[in-house]
Amino acid sequence: MALNDKNEAYPTSAAVFDVERGQLADIRSYYRQTDTAVGKKSWSHVVDEEYKTPESIIHDLVDIVSKNGCLLLNVGPHADGTILEEDQCILRTIGAWLTVNGEAVYGTRPFRAYGEGPTSVVEGSFKDTERAAFTPEDIRFTTKAGHLFATVLADPGATVRIRSLGTTMNLEPRTVRRVELLGHPGELPFEATLDGLVVTLPPERARVSALSLKLSFA
Repeated sequence: MALNDKNEAYPTSAAVFDVERGQLADIRSYYRQTDTAVGKKSWSHVVDEEYKTPESIIHDLVDIVSKNGCLLLNVGPHADGTILEEDQCILRTIGAWLTVNGEAVYGTRPFRAYGEGPTSVVEGSFKDTERAAFTPEDIRFTTKAGHLFATVLADPGATVRIRSLGTTMNLEPRTVRRVELLGHPGELPFEATLDGLVVTLPPERARVSALSLKLSFA
């Protein structure tokens, strides 16, 4: 059981801070939650609902987790409890992505930095429709069991450059030994440069909403 609060109504350590339909701009040391819905208009079933895309929800989830948070996602059923096909489709798509990439989400902890990239996340409640679309340069980090996960929030093409892992950045003192793409067998070629860790992606990979790289260290 957890006690949630909004507007910082409780001491920081006494409750889980909740951001309704919004996010934070950076890592928060205490665990927190975002609660939002698949629909933009309402928490319940309404006629002519305007739905978020599964891709945007996946991107928000990855961003939230990278900043030490969790996502509570609402769907609005009919009065008899049935869930609309539109809602089901969104949930299935998110579930399919998590089946492949869940290792970069479940049970993870934040890295020293939440990520990198040019797209700003507007901080605060009721701002969940104000974020611009993420780009291939927007990457979010999580850690687990000694591994670093870098999730790229748009298709980058043939290569990914993780600028935060450049040899002059000093964010990660360990040496990268192995890079894998979740959902794809084998290791990926990579090169450590001053400007970042450059990873070559397999040309036959599936095109997905976000791809997660798993980095192992010496």
